[in-house]
Amino acid sequence: MSYLLPALIIFPIIMALTTMALYRVRRIWLDGIVLTAGLAVAAASAWLYSVRPFNNLLLFNFGTRLVLDGLSHLLLLIANMVAFLIIIYAAAYMNKYSAKEKFYALFFLMLAGINGTILAGDLLSIFIFIELAAIAAYALVAFGKGKREMEAALKYFLMGELASILILAAIGIVYAFTGTFNIAEASPLFSDKAGYVRGMAAALFLAGFGMKAGLVPFHSWLPDAHPSAPAPISAMLSGVLIKALGVYALIRVFYNMLGMSPQLSSVLLALGTISMLVGVILALVQWDFKRLLAYHSISQIGYVILGIGLATPMGIMGGLFHLFNHSIFKSLLFLNAGAVEYKTGTRDLQELGGLSGAMPVTSKTALVASFSISGIPPFNGFWSKLFIILACVQAGKIWLAAAAVACSILTLASFLKVQKYVFFGKAHSTPQNKGDAPWPMGMSMIILALVCLLCGIFFPVVISVLINPAVVALANGVGYSKMILGGF
Repeated sequence: MSYLLPALIIFPIIMALTTMALYRVRRIWLDGIVLTAGLAVAAASAWLYSVRPFNNLLLFNFGTRLVLDGLSHLLLLIANMVAFLIIIYAAAYMNKYSAKEKFYALFFLMLAGINGTILAGDLLSIFIFIELAAIAAYALVAFGKGKREMEAALKYFLMGELASILILAAIGIVYAFTGTFNIAEASPLFSDKAGYVRGMAAALFLAGFGMKAGLVPFHSWLPDAHPSAPAPISAMLSGVLIKALGVYALIRVFYNMLGMSPQLSSVLLALGTISMLVGVILALVQWDFKRLLAYHSISQIGYVILGIGLATPMGIMGGLFHLFNHSIFKSLLFLNAGAVEYKTGTRDLQELGGLSGAMPVTSKTALVASFSISGIPPFNGFWSKLFIILACVQAGKIWLAAAAVACSILTLASFLKVQKYVFFGKAHSTPQNKGDAPWPMGMSMIILALVCLLCGIFFPVVISVLINPAVVALANGVGYSKMILGGF
């Protein structure tokens, strides 16, 4: 079934071209075609779990080497499942914009770049696919064509391309000292290189991928780009893009090519902790709903990097589980914010209030997402945060565990504020028309809320089926090289 790997890249590109050719087609037909395509890609990503053994690989030579192991499969499933739910949501939400076919075309180009980044087995291909996804994302941030959107897109473009230059410089160092772009082939060659070469490459990769992930201090683009984009794109940026282009690429290089060292671990622990604290503190003082969520993206990515940076089995498991959970509850929160803005015309918390009765679906799903991100049981975010905290204690880093607990308490405080000012409290605005958001938007929000609950209740199954194979891929470290090269 390895032929499906290139199909997950090629098919979204074909769909991007197809939607552009269908600009004269009635919107309901266009939506139907796009929804069918999104479902096909998501179903293929899930179905591949039935043909890829627990800790084995699917490999395909496609000009570049495509690799599906436990880690890439987890990210692939996240990307395409979330993308499908966002397409459902966008079918209604994007009706308020013109040129809906251009939105779909850019969305599928971004998805092709994300899938390519996740599956590519060599650094040059990863860079090309990152650029494909990033260029589509720049355009989507500016899709509203307002002054604020254009400014945010320009800032995102400048910071994103600076990150790309740093990544390209790191790739150049790898090629200069190993003679190959292939991660599996470069990994054993790095063991013979002087420490300064590894250090230079690691520093450049960290700055480049850290900027793509929105880690502090490389985060300045994120609080502007995420709020300015249409709500479906905000959800995709936070739920998928920063993880695939940033976190995934970073940990793949650090663990499976350079090899995780105590020095790299210390740097990741420091950046993860700082991101947790800075993100949540800045979120507390925000009154723009989507900007508040953007700062929480920085904070929650800090949790992911903290867990993975511990480089212990429990730490890696907690970090990857939180990456999965964050994709669900943060996508849901951005869709909630989009529904509120769609119905009221504002996302200023001080101008909202009393929407729990007028928008029951949005209100209840936002409450689930708020509990999830705050680490309240039995929702999914509780378990991943608990594992990260326990991993810190297990590693003897009590102060890191304390910081994670403190950030979770501050997160809860922030979302109690959201609940009070948006859904409860005194009403300052009313929906522009009766009823909740259109049913496609409500359906996506309900499904994501159910996933938050079910993944919390059945977390052992999620960990066993989805997370542990990814943990094995990372814990294998530079042994990844032997697995890949032995497959050909």
